[in-house]
Amino acid sequence: MVVLGIEKLLADRRRLVRGKRFAFVSHEAACVRDGESSLKKIIAAFPGQLESVWSPQHGYYGVEQANMIPSADFRDPQSGIPVKSLYGERRRPSPEMFSDLDLVVVDLVDVGCRVYTYLWTLVLVMQAAAEAGVPVLVLDRPNPLGGKRVEGNLLRRENSSFVGLYPLPMRHGLTLGELSRYLNDVHDLGCRLEVVAMDGWQRHMYLDETGVFWVPPSPNMPTLNTALVYPGQVLLEGTNLSEGRGTTSPFELMGAPFVEPERLLAEIDRRLTGGLFLRPTYFSPTFDKWSGQVCGGLQLHVVDRRRFYPYLASLEILRVMIKLYGDHFSWLPPPYEYEYEKLPFDILTGDERLRLALEKGEEIFALRNSWLPELENFCRRRREFLLY
Repeated sequence: MVVLGIEKLLADRRRLVRGKRFAFVSHEAACVRDGESSLKKIIAAFPGQLESVWSPQHGYYGVEQANMIPSADFRDPQSGIPVKSLYGERRRPSPEMFSDLDLVVVDLVDVGCRVYTYLWTLVLVMQAAAEAGVPVLVLDRPNPLGGKRVEGNLLRRENSSFVGLYPLPMRHGLTLGELSRYLNDVHDLGCRLEVVAMDGWQRHMYLDETGVFWVPPSPNMPTLNTALVYPGQVLLEGTNLSEGRGTTSPFELMGAPFVEPERLLAEIDRRLTGGLFLRPTYFSPTFDKWSGQVCGGLQLHVVDRRRFYPYLASLEILRVMIKLYGDHFSWLPPPYEYEYEKLPFDILTGDERLRLALEKGEEIFALRNSWLPELENFCRRRREFLLY
């Protein structure tokens, strides 16, 4: 059985927090095994010590949609604790937010993908905490995609943004605890960091193999199946293709009114879609891109997660889309996630050369081979920061 970092803290690590005034970086998706929120457990375990909650993108209760829809500060109606948003007017804690603190405690549900912003909220908290001289305690949780598979090119520093502040591959295979250790050391964040590791988690485990149940960490991440395809399908956010927002299967559906599903499917190189069943279909989003219009496209069904490479599969789908529908397909302009100059697709991939290669129709296998050396270097460098 996997014992979460929050459960370890409550069971036998209370000394780390006892007597300290602290902020809690978290959201309602962070629960313990009995289904109660980490916040409720923290308030009960450390009465009178919690000064405030700091919430990531989508807000503490996870109700706000994506891409620059801010969440506001408020006072939690259940606990009376002030909740301060880190997605809106501020994404980095202000110096004043540390004035009465001895510690910052972090418990966030992540999805194992470089562009999911909770990781970068953690990094900005670590940077600000380092400047304020306040230590950070990260309560670790499983990477829902496991800890073995690593996939994609590394972000280039000139394409840094809120969907990637430092070089990482799209699928990094690390827990937030491991990532905090890696980034703090490799990029010299200077944070006084401690991680409460889990018990029982092994790197081959996907979330549904841990005994920890899935709670959606954001409105368009309803299931583990969504998270499985997300490291590739998130790229569609940088295009005029629907990524399935406004349907009951976000990121598992993709398409546009100009797409002919059978024609698209026939052109895809099946060597790049192992473990994936692609089903031609039609759908009509209720909001976001192509709202109210019938879109032709594909539904992605993951049938063998250990053979499936989501980043490669989605790049191949995009290559074929450009080949077949270049007159209708387009890259979306900024702004995107508080970046006002760079193309959204370029900050999502982290490298504009991928966009240029797709426009030229280059084979995806050649693209993959071009980034393998840097990916292998990353895998070697990360070893000393692994906790499991």
